[in-house]
Amino acid sequence: MTGQFQKSSMYMEHNPGIVENGDFRKNLDDDGRPKRTGTWMTASAHIITAVIGSGVLSLAWAIAQLGWVAGPAVLMAFSFITYFTSTLLADCYRSPDPVHGKRNYTYMDVVRANLGGRKVQLCGLAQYGNLIGVTIGYTITASISMVAVKRSNCFHKHGHHVKCRTSNNPFMIIFACIQILLSQIPNFHKLSWLSIIAAVMSFAYSSIGLGLSVAKVIAGPHARTTLTGGTVGIDVSASDKVWKTFQAIGDIAFAYAYSTVLVEIQDTLKSPPAENKAMKRATSIGIATTTVFYVLCGCVGYAAFGNDAPGNFLTGFGFYEPFWLVDLANICIAIHLIGAYQVF
Repeated sequence: MTGQFQKSSMYMEHNPGIVENGDFRKNLDDDGRPKRTGTWMTASAHIITAVIGSGVLSLAWAIAQLGWVAGPAVLMAFSFITYFTSTLLADCYRSPDPVHGKRNYTYMDVVRANLGGRKVQLCGLAQYGNLIGVTIGYTITASISMVAVKRSNCFHKHGHHVKCRTSNNPFMIIFACIQILLSQIPNFHKLSWLSIIAAVMSFAYSSIGLGLSVAKVIAGPHARTTLTGGTVGIDVSASDKVWKTFQAIGDIAFAYAYSTVLVEIQDTLKSPPAENKAMKRATSIGIATTTVFYVLCGCVGYAAFGNDAPGNFLTGFGFYEPFWLVDLANICIAIHLIGAYQVF
């Protein structure tokens, strides 16, 4: 209670007009912080931005390793696991009571409130290690997408036989400079517009990839697909089959991961309704939307490319034409990753 009063007093000192107008209480939440304005819609946008990454374009490769039976089954299994664990985590935002308890502002706060001890340090290492890996991956992938635009134009102009080599380094620097600018946004509550733009971009490039795959399936010739994925002795060796199968499962599992930022997303929600209820609704919408796109892109991409599906059928040039559409998709990937980096 004392801490809350101190926070309120500090806020009053910096905002004397609020006190004079008698609106102090109206502009603060129960923890003395400025009133949250997020809804299940903005939370859904944050979730979609965090979950649907350019990895959706590599799901065709993952399905190619697992085949028609295990591939979709693994996708559905991880969607359920992600939804279930996310609903559990949503109830941990406030503790000990999920509706009226004390707020936990970050994932680490949740761990501290519910586990405590050495587990806090261990979870912290895991969380920040994951975040570092994700942000490095986003930087590299965004630069690859930017390079792909330049290479696509080169291929269109000089032919597909030309190597069209381009360095990623300048584009990584450009991406980093953009992130430095966006990092000046004061807090997560002000990021909803960026997440909405990023979510639209993710739908855009996923739809383009899906559309190009459908066109390839219709145009033929039909690629070779199997129930169990790459065939040992024909497509891969026995050891490669085992390795790539586990790699594909890992890719799919990683494609759904957003637990490290779930609590921060939930901390943007206004109440009422209760934050955990709004977050569960946002989670169900976000995961359902993601799963639909994952299944479509993965399965249709596999049907288009078969067991020889590339790691990423846009940046890996599974498609060369229409070059302007491939360029547009890669630009959308870069814009999406700019927003997703900020969410993480």
